[in-house]
Amino acid sequence: MSGLLPEPRDPNTAHCTIIAVDIAGFGLRDPSNDNQVRMREGMYKAMHAAFDAAGIPWSSCRDEDRGDGMLVLAAAEVRKRPFADHLPSALAEELALHNRHHRPRERIRLRLALHSGEVNFDRHGVTGSSINHTYRLLDSDTVRLALGKSAAVLAIISSDWFFEDVIRRNELSRPSAYRQVDVVNKETRARAWIRLVRPVAARRPQAPPRAGQTA
Repeated sequence: MSGLLPEPRDPNTAHCTIIAVDIAGFGLRDPSNDNQVRMREGMYKAMHAAFDAAGIPWSSCRDEDRGDGMLVLAAAEVRKRPFADHLPSALAEELALHNRHHRPRERIRLRLALHSGEVNFDRHGVTGSSINHTYRLLDSDTVRLALGKSAAVLAIISSDWFFEDVIRRNELSRPSAYRQVDVVNKETRARAWIRLVRPVAARRPQAPPRAGQTA
């Protein structure tokens, strides 16, 4: 019958690791268009390089541009541990590298949310409660304030599920570096975990031992 919408198709659903990132204060500094382009370029370059350093194949992930951020989805067969074990420090190093070579208006700090769950794919993009939850964490005042009060270049907020099943179980993930927080954002009330990451300070070269001293 004309005028009736067709029946919706069953969604194409898959379990994914969900990574959402956002440039902190992107709209507050009133940068020029050129400044914003360089900041976005720096974000993409840092993410690509950090994934490579963490051993996560970028080609195995799906990414969507979000203006001052991006959404990355890794298929279920991509191991979750590298996202917690190696990505934080690698990304912090890449952000520091970008910031050393750019003027203050083009320096970037990122908020990054980690979660995992079912994602619905359609011809327009992706959706699902797991995506919504990830962005509720990323956009929460809790992580915004945590990064704003620190000198870190990266603030990670992990869902409780991801922390308990991935981060807490592995020493390389540095679970003790996370602190538990309560997130209230729109319809979401949840427990989450925050870690602030600075790049590793360059080690000073050791002076040669003086006469009579052992190395």
